[in-house]
Amino acid sequence: MSQLTDDTDVLTTDVLIIGAGPAGLYGAYCAGFRGLTVTVMDALPQLGGQISAMYPEKPIFDIAGFLSVRGRDLVDGLVAQAEPYSPRYLLGHRAAKLTHDADGMPVVRSDQRATVRAGAVVITGGVGTFTPRALPAGEEFLGRGLEYFVPDPSVHADQDVVVVGGGDSAFDWAALLAPIARSVTLVHRTARFRAHAASVGKVRTLGVEIVTDSEVSRLTGADRVEQAEIRHRTTKEIRLVPAGTVVASLGFLADLGPLQHWGMDLRARKIAVDTRMATNLPRVFAAGDITDYPGKVRLISVGFGEAATAVNNAATVIDPEAALFPGHSTEKEH
Repeated sequence: MSQLTDDTDVLTTDVLIIGAGPAGLYGAYCAGFRGLTVTVMDALPQLGGQISAMYPEKPIFDIAGFLSVRGRDLVDGLVAQAEPYSPRYLLGHRAAKLTHDADGMPVVRSDQRATVRAGAVVITGGVGTFTPRALPAGEEFLGRGLEYFVPDPSVHADQDVVVVGGGDSAFDWAALLAPIARSVTLVHRTARFRAHAASVGKVRTLGVEIVTDSEVSRLTGADRVEQAEIRHRTTKEIRLVPAGTVVASLGFLADLGPLQHWGMDLRARKIAVDTRMATNLPRVFAAGDITDYPGKVRLISVGFGEAATAVNNAATVIDPEAALFPGHSTEKEH
């Protein structure tokens, strides 16, 4: 793994990928496979994007060829796949400013004063910068029992766990923690869930208590959370449950940050692209959840195909004599 450490350097690369999540890492492999030099920039300090930051231990089910794969293992595999091509990584660098030089080449500057001149840019930043929605009650216990992500489930072994939320992440956390926790209680403000029905059914079979039409109204404890107060939204009845861990899975707020000022066509905070994954800016492409076009489906598996499409179309912009089709991997010697 190559990491640029001197922020005063001006780095020249064939392809700059902004975003080190699954689509970005696969794009790094695709660029390397074509013989292009590639640099990957990400605001987070580690590779893997949202997977590493939010759910490294959760199983992922929409990756072709895998019944399920743990998030951490998927990221490790993508990093290993790209590694033979020596990608450079700029981690902890948020893409701040885009210009084009006299030759029409994109020049991206990070908030850490790194400057990258590229033949083409591929933006794979997922949803941009994401911030978890705060739990209205008990924010003072953040880091002392109140958590928004579960990077290491073993930390919560033998704990009484309260999960707050009704989406896929909430039910995934509940299913992940149920086998190791002393107890798991899931609290949601309505009786309708955003989570997939199969996820809800799985959590029920694991013996998780699901409390609906209710909210966590207060957390109490000394040095750490010890108890959660659950209030029914209609009857106002209060119930107290033990809670050594409270996982608030209420979604997150997405922010494109500086990208929204680069002059790209945006649709509801997503980047509009054509069938080549090209934006309206010269030599700038995008792939993954951050993109929008008619019929868009936001899955990791779709992002992989979009990253390959973006990189291969970028290759023909970098070298107009290059073929769009990169050849089959089975024809290459590794």
